[in-house]
Amino acid sequence: MRILWDFDGTLFDTYPAFTRVMKELVHSEIKEEDILKELKVSFRHATEVFDLSEAQVETFREMDNAVSPEDKPPFRGLKDILEKAEVNVIMTHKPREEVIAILNHFEMDHYFTDLVAGDDGYPRKPDASSYRYLHKKHNLDLAIGDRVLDILPAKEIGLKTCLFQNNAEGADMYVTNYHDLSEMLWPTSK
Repeated sequence: MRILWDFDGTLFDTYPAFTRVMKELVHSEIKEEDILKELKVSFRHATEVFDLSEAQVETFREMDNAVSPEDKPPFRGLKDILEKAEVNVIMTHKPREEVIAILNHFEMDHYFTDLVAGDDGYPRKPDASSYRYLHKKHNLDLAIGDRVLDILPAKEIGLKTCLFQNNAEGADMYVTNYHDLSEMLWPTSK
């Protein structure tokens, strides 16, 4: 299995940290669950919904960079899938330096063959350019993401798709944890 992974909310549980940081920048009456809901659509979407200025967006990025990687852990059961997969690649809007810092912190960089990061010059999802590049280079089978935005480009280029902790329409598979995905991809005999 050759897998393309989204990073935030798919490989690593970063949304609690994102939500806490954004909570400091929005009106006090806005609840964390409302912030999370909008962030799960996309960061850009959340900044528009909460009417954040460019200065506030830059402050968010600075504050998020200051959050320890320890507060952005990998999801439970993830390493089992990464070990079983033939190839793992990442496509994320997060800057390369941040991705590498988190991967190194959790000693997980060796699981990934390739990475397209937000500062590599590709258009943002749902544009399929970065997915097309990674698929051509690695002959991928499956794309896994936590948002519809993550699976749209995969669908466009003919990859199977999996939504993680999201039941929105459009994916080929849905999972809420990585133990279940491992069983789906590599069933064990009982």
